[in-house]
Amino acid sequence: MKLTLALCASALATAVTLHASDFFVAPTGSDVNPGMADRPFATLERARDAVRQLKQAGPLKEPVNVKMQGGTYRLTREVVFGPEDSGTAACPITYMAAGTEHVVLDGGRRITGWKQHDAKLWVTDLLEVAHGQWRFRQLYVNGHQRTRARIPNEGFLRVAACPEGTPKTTGYHKACQSFQFKPGDIRPDWINLSDVEVIVYHFRTDSHLPIQSVNVESNLVTFANKASKVFTDDFSEDGARYIVENVFEGLDAPGEWYLNRRTGQLYYYPMPGEDMTKAEVVAPFAPAHLRLEGMPAERRYVEHLLFRNLSFVHTRFELPPGNSNGQQGSAGVPAAITLRGARRSAFEQCRLSSLGTFAFELMAGCSENRFVGNEIANIAAGGFRVNGGTERSPVWERTRNNQITDNWLRHYGLDYPSAVGVLLMNTEGNTVAYNHIHNGGYTGISIGWVWGYQRSVSQNNRIEYNHIHHIGGVLSDMGGIYTLGVSPGTVIRYNHIHDVDANHYGGWGIYQDEGSTHLLVENNLVHHTKFAPHNIHFAKEVTVRNNIFALGKLEQVSRTRNEPHKSVFFENNIVYWREGELFSKNWEDVPYTFHFHPKDARGTATVTNTFDCDWNLYFNPELKLDQAKFGTNTWAEWQGRGKDVHSRYADPLFVAPEEGDFRLKPESPAFALGFQPFDVNQADPRIKTGPQPY
Repeated sequence: MKLTLALCASALATAVTLHASDFFVAPTGSDVNPGMADRPFATLERARDAVRQLKQAGPLKEPVNVKMQGGTYRLTREVVFGPEDSGTAACPITYMAAGTEHVVLDGGRRITGWKQHDAKLWVTDLLEVAHGQWRFRQLYVNGHQRTRARIPNEGFLRVAACPEGTPKTTGYHKACQSFQFKPGDIRPDWINLSDVEVIVYHFRTDSHLPIQSVNVESNLVTFANKASKVFTDDFSEDGARYIVENVFEGLDAPGEWYLNRRTGQLYYYPMPGEDMTKAEVVAPFAPAHLRLEGMPAERRYVEHLLFRNLSFVHTRFELPPGNSNGQQGSAGVPAAITLRGARRSAFEQCRLSSLGTFAFELMAGCSENRFVGNEIANIAAGGFRVNGGTERSPVWERTRNNQITDNWLRHYGLDYPSAVGVLLMNTEGNTVAYNHIHNGGYTGISIGWVWGYQRSVSQNNRIEYNHIHHIGGVLSDMGGIYTLGVSPGTVIRYNHIHDVDANHYGGWGIYQDEGSTHLLVENNLVHHTKFAPHNIHFAKEVTVRNNIFALGKLEQVSRTRNEPHKSVFFENNIVYWREGELFSKNWEDVPYTFHFHPKDARGTATVTNTFDCDWNLYFNPELKLDQAKFGTNTWAEWQGRGKDVHSRYADPLFVAPEEGDFRLKPESPAFALGFQPFDVNQADPRIKTGPQPY
């Protein structure tokens, strides 16, 4: 029996080795090997080159599989795939884990040579840091990210005064380079003062500012870079919150570390029980893992490449001189995996974690790519950024029709809290669906990149069945789902959004910002937000129907600007609240002139109505109808304006709203108004995320 099994195993091995389209890689392999199962390559790059050689012999006749055996593969630079590395629809090229093995592509370096510095601190010397060849912002000990030495250890310091301007004196968008601090909060005698970084949290940005000088007579700190906004706590005249990082004098708590960039010395204060003679300490070194680099202008694309069941860890990024991270959504932070001019390629059930960057970025000319079942966790910035040519760009630079589905994104924005979970910029026809997004510093999903009513290519995007929760709190001006600009054909539906927070303003659920136009928002459940579950800054002809908006803390439905057009058609929704305003901010109407088509003999007409509301169900169990306010109106005054003529004020009869169960009981009055129930439990990944056995 044993002989039979051995013969079968030998025959199987021979079959695999002789299969011309299979290559094997192992951490114990060698790049001088032929890449067979028993003589594998050592690196992903060598396997890529072997596939190139295979293609040079003639067109592919069968799919190609590069099977990576379990273990860790160290990367010092990103691995680049070009058009010459493409597969075909019939013969795709797949880079995958072999069987159930755990494959890790690691952009970090292990740090050893630790010596005890004093009773609390340990130290090691890094020559590349001393020579200016290596800088890093993250450190991982036994798989856990540790904290850069900071002041204060918890909470924030406060800007004392803003001599360069405040929202009241200069407007909030003025770039500023200095502020006054409270005596003792910042000191000129700190070691390596130019390596100390002040991080200011204001409005919707986190400004990262290396110190240039400190004047203790005026208590003025001046930075090497300018921040994009004034140093106030949002639109107040109070000073902004800030922390100070990479300051040796702040190295006073277990789990903190400090990098002396001048001497190359790395200091660490171990956690209780950590043995630095045995601990695995890793700092990021590689700036990225993979780059798929096509040439859209030449119509040469990277196509039909699949990456399956792989793990990617540790990437390094430092903001370049002059850059304080002022772009909205941390849009200037790069990604671990970048695609440009890539088509019909995929990343399936991969895991990306402990990154100093975004996870994925799709750039110009990317179309029909799929990102399915990936797990993204504990990252400095966001999960996905999708961007391409604008309306002024050549058509081949357009990025469209990509799918981001069934992914699990958690604990994002750790270093750049303004980073968005999924950021769709200049891009169209994408599907973002069945993703689970939570514990992020800022917006979950953002769509659009043109402010106001200008032409935009951001259209026909579908955002559906996503579960977004427990985000925000550090910054302001954010939402579970955020939209921007003219977006015909874009649909936001069947999403479950809850527990959205903010610093001062803007912890909204669904947020229609500047010029959001021609969107459909339907069948969403949004509840337990700091501000309104649904908010409009200013918009045009947005249809909001058949949603449940519930239990906003300060407001339920809000609109800022009253413009001379229809902003929203608000119909068949259920709004349920216990505190805060029902319709907050500006729900007045203004007369405006409507111009008919030139061939229409009617010419023009004067219209007063700038929004429509009807067939809705409202209820606050703490208020009787005559106590409820609809904007500044009573119910009778509201209906006298033609609003909610067919709507009702009655208990919708949710099963258990305080516990998050918003299913309707059979006798709910919402059904008589035409409300269509939907299953919010579908808003989650349909498959397991992250590396799985195959």
